[in-house]
Parts: sequence; C-alpha cells; structure tokens
Amino acid sequence: MTQHSRDTPQFYLTAPSPCPYLPGRHERKVFTHLVGDKAGDLNDLLTHGGFRRSQSIAYRPACDQCRACVSVRVIANEFRPSRNFRKVLARNADIVGEQRSAVPTSEQYSVFRAYLDHRHRHGGMADMTVLDYAMMVEDSHVETRIIEYRRRQGEASITGRGNELVAVALTDVLSDGLSMVYSFFEPSEEGRSLGTFMILDHIHRARRLGLPYVYLGYWIEGSKKMDYKGRFLPQQRLAPSGWMRVEATGEALTEPQD
Repeated sequence: MTQHSRDTPQFYLTAPSPCPYLPGRHERKVFTHLVGDKAGDLNDLLTHGGFRRSQSIAYRPACDQCRACVSVRVIANEFRPSRNFRKVLARNADIVGEQRSAVPTSEQYSVFRAYLDHRHRHGGMADMTVLDYAMMVEDSHVETRIIEYRRRQGEASITGRGNELVAVALTDVLSDGLSMVYSFFEPSEEGRSLGTFMILDHIHRARRLGLPYVYLGYWIEGSKKMDYKGRFLPQQRLAPSGWMRVEATGEALTEPQD
C-alpha cells in the first residue's frame, strides 16, 4: 500500500447531494485534510485558489454543470463604507469586539444554539451539540482566532445588559488577510445587522494589521442568502483566469489581479 506524507495533500471528491443554495441543483465538493506542520501554508495556498476551511478540512465546490459559487475577498484598504454601512456602524457603537484564542465556551454555544434554532432550523448544522461546536472551534491546525462581540460595560447602568455576548466570529489569519470561517449572533439582536457589522469590523481589523483582504467565502448570484457579500466593494472575485476586480454592483469584471 502506498504511504502518503501528512504534509502531502490528497484530494477527494464527494458524492452529489442537494444544493442548499440553488433549488433543484446538486453539489459536489473536492476536499483535502489540513494537518501536519505545513497546514497553515497549505490553507493559505488553497484559500487563494478558492477553497474554504471547515475544521481540519479544506474544500471547494466541484459541481458537474454549475459554477455559481464564486470566491470573494474585500480589498480592505480601498473599502469605504456606504451610507447604509455607516448606519450599521452607528447602530452598533456600543459593541466592542475582543480577539481571543480559539477556545469554545458555553456562553458562545448558547448564542450559537439560539442562532441555529432561529435561522437554520432545517440546515445541516441544526443538530450540532456543544461537543460538535467545540470541535468546530478547536479542530484547527492553522492560525485561528475567536472574536467575541459584547456590549460595552458602561451600558449596564442603563440597560442592565452590559458586557453581554451578542455575536461571535471564527476567523483564520492568513498571510494576506483574514478569512471569516463562520459567524453567528444573538437572534434577539437581529435589528442591529450584526452579520454586516462583523464584516465591517473585520475589514477594519485587516487594515489595522496591514493585511490586504478579508475573505468572505462564496458569493452566489441568484441566492438571497449570499447576495449580501456582493455589497462590500471594491472586491475581487475568483474567475477561471484569476482574481478579478469588481468596483460596483453589476459592474463587469476587470483585469485579473495577483
């Protein structure tokens, strides 16, 4: 039997399954394991090629007759918040994000469970237990951080709810950016647009760290679940010829970017 090094990636293809984003279609994924001493370098390389990480797995769509999933990364230094984005920032002026090591807590899981029950009751993650959540956070061989978003301590005197955890982002630190692996928020705070706020915060964090990009995963034209990713402009989208710059919604892709 052939022996493979842990540092040499082997790629596998999943069987077809119903697409969770586009009705009537089926998806397949190509995936590999992110393990060993070079997992971080491999994660960097694969992310540049359109892969996403889930625990110790890197995957990307490999559907037979569909190329709807498009990798998106925001150009952090050039991003300027629109009027609507500035409203979101103002609405969340009482929220502070604190970066921590990727260690799961029962408080995080409580928000995660409420988020799934409210927004993804019938999704593939609906049955995740506290142990499953712990694996999602801890099973990483790359540089991963948890960012907890809480109300400012000072709000307690007014609302009695200061320092309450309202949102969480699981984020990989790459050589050229931040990759938002998964984020979730307290559903009772839905009016804050916390999903948008976390992306805006990550753009600010990337800029502060001198990192050029924030990776948002896949934008899927025609999927209402993924439409929001196209609003963070300018951005680059991965095409067969390379990363292409998009300046405005609906604008044609320009020349490939390195």
